Amino acid sequence: MPQLPMSPTFEDGFPAEKLFSQGYSYTYDDVIFLPHYIDFSTDAVSLSTRFSRHVPLSIPCVSSPMDTVSECHMAASMASLGGIGIVHYNCDIAAQASIIRQAKSLKHPIASDAGVKFPEYEISSIDAFGPSSFVFVTQTGTMTNPKLLGYVTKSQWTKMNFEQREMKIYDYMKSCDGSDYTVPWDIDLEKIEAVLEDKQKGFVVLERDGESVNVVTKDDIERVKGYPKSGPGTVGPDGAWMVGAAIGTRESDKERLEHLVDAGVNAVVLDSSQGNSIYQLEMVKYVKRTYPELDVVGGNVVTMYQAQNLIQAGVDGLRVGMGSGSICTTQEVCAVGRGQATAVYKVCSIAAQSGIPVIADGGISNSGHIVKALVLGASTVMMGSFLAGSTEAPGAYEYMNGKRIKKYRGMGSLEAMTKGSDQRYLGDKTKLKIAQGVVGAVADKGSVLKLIPYTMHAVKQGFQDLGASSLQSAHELLRSNTLRLEARTGAAQVEGGVHGLVSYEKKSF
Repeated sequence: MPQLPMSPTFEDGFPAEKLFSQGYSYTYDDVIFLPHYIDFSTDAVSLSTRFSRHVPLSIPCVSSPMDTVSECHMAASMASLGGIGIVHYNCDIAAQASIIRQAKSLKHPIASDAGVKFPEYEISSIDAFGPSSFVFVTQTGTMTNPKLLGYVTKSQWTKMNFEQREMKIYDYMKSCDGSDYTVPWDIDLEKIEAVLEDKQKGFVVLERDGESVNVVTKDDIERVKGYPKSGPGTVGPDGAWMVGAAIGTRESDKERLEHLVDAGVNAVVLDSSQGNSIYQLEMVKYVKRTYPELDVVGGNVVTMYQAQNLIQAGVDGLRVGMGSGSICTTQEVCAVGRGQATAVYKVCSIAAQSGIPVIADGGISNSGHIVKALVLGASTVMMGSFLAGSTEAPGAYEYMNGKRIKKYRGMGSLEAMTKGSDQRYLGDKTKLKIAQGVVGAVADKGSVLKLIPYTMHAVKQGFQDLGASSLQSAHELLRSNTLRLEARTGAAQVEGGVHGLVSYEKKSF
């Protein structure tokens, strides 16, 4: 290995300890790392890490427990890529346990591009099919534990007159009863492709123990064949994908936890906007006492004091962030929180003393933000808006001004609170509901099976520029004051992005 050039006798930039002790609350955009020394290739960078004390990952990516982000397909896809998905709990106990079981049964985490509707739906536009040739009909109108009732093809619908199109789908869909459409859930992808060619049906239903776990079309197979090859997936002792789940801190969550453990959950995240509470401390102790082999992640926290209380209670991981998400209004409504870069650095500085992994939750808009979060001490990044709008995210695609979009909502929005997320904000016992989030929409991002591999390669390039060949080496370079930072002015932030053009098209990959 080439010898590292001697450090210059002059100082340039600031060590992290000094920069984050100036009384300012910095976001990721507020700070910039100064480049260091390169003596290795991008491919030599390892992003392997830990989600929690006993859950290793090959990439530092976690999907947020939000009902417009993480259900079965997202959880399975994140695990197949080497990360992990955290299933939301904005549903009843049986539904959440069922999502976990389905995620673990998705050997091939292919989320179909086809439209999915409930029986009473009326197809009024060809947009309902999306890029696929099918609209599938399930009892719930989703692919979560799909009981496939029938299907409509695009060619069939286009031949119908206007009067026929006003009928409910159930009245003219083609039934798909019988075993002619089904294949085992654990069949190889090549065999699925062969079955599609042989039966000329255009799609197959994957079943496990008599239950449908997924529907895959011929178009879906062709699409995923073009995705980058991912590294080793996150597989548990049972040979299935590792899946995490969120729970609250109420007495009823103890029953929820029991069902999640029976479903095979591999880690639980105590989901609270302010994690330093008697409720969470007691729940941490209960989980560790009742299920000592199960990792429990506490949070959210943004200060060293909050973190220390949870560490002493016995958490296996910490989730950092308060009001930094794109749909979160906690800082605006409650006047509490912290800039995410400052929060991550401060919490990581104390968590590292106990060997507790830190999840940087929120504020991630690009690969540069991921690099900053990881180098500042985080073991993983938790992403909501970054993954929302993907093929694997729950919800149907819609069109707005010619753009394909999906709904994305904060768990602190009034809409989400009506389904139960208000306990996350300790508001389930109050008569008045105060929103700490909004409902919005995000653009179609395609599949995370393509988005994440390209994003991770960009992160590796950032690590290379910093002279860090792994997360561990990055943390050591930061603690030794070898890596230096500066705060950026507003003008510097503008200069650091695209500027001075009349028009441009921005493609990340």
